[in-house]
Amino acid sequence: MGLRNSHPKLYPGDILEFPGNSYFSHFGVYYGERDGVPYVAHLTIRESDTKLLLYGRAMNASVKLDPLDVVGKKYKVRNYLDDKHPPRDFYVLIKPEIDEIILKPITFDILFNNSEHQATMLRYGVKKSEQIEKIYSKIVPTWKDLFEKKTI
Repeated sequence: MGLRNSHPKLYPGDILEFPGNSYFSHFGVYYGERDGVPYVAHLTIRESDTKLLLYGRAMNASVKLDPLDVVGKKYKVRNYLDDKHPPRDFYVLIKPEIDEIILKPITFDILFNNSEHQATMLRYGVKKSEQIEKIYSKIVPTWKDLFEKKTI
């Protein structure tokens, strides 16, 4: 059985991880179907904002609702905090929040407000980014080292 057909059944409120480049994955929250098309709410940056590459920040990000296929063909369900935080009710809390914030300007910040933070915030009411925590634990000692050696 090919990877393409192995997608699990999705439930509104599921966190989806779309593998990205070697460092970062992109995350979204499954919104459900409209006219038979599955949609994902995800924090996204306008392509024009190339400053992100320099500073890890972008002022003109927003949560968008896009068809699942547009966001990515490869994905997996990553409800990884379910055992620590009960998922919030999709119809009572998550969906109205998504509908409320869609297209409002949000500052994207790779360390503090990325697509994973946004997805966990919607599902659990808690901001978390495992991928940043992993990298951060590697980056910080290196930076500290360089500071102490006065090389930066």
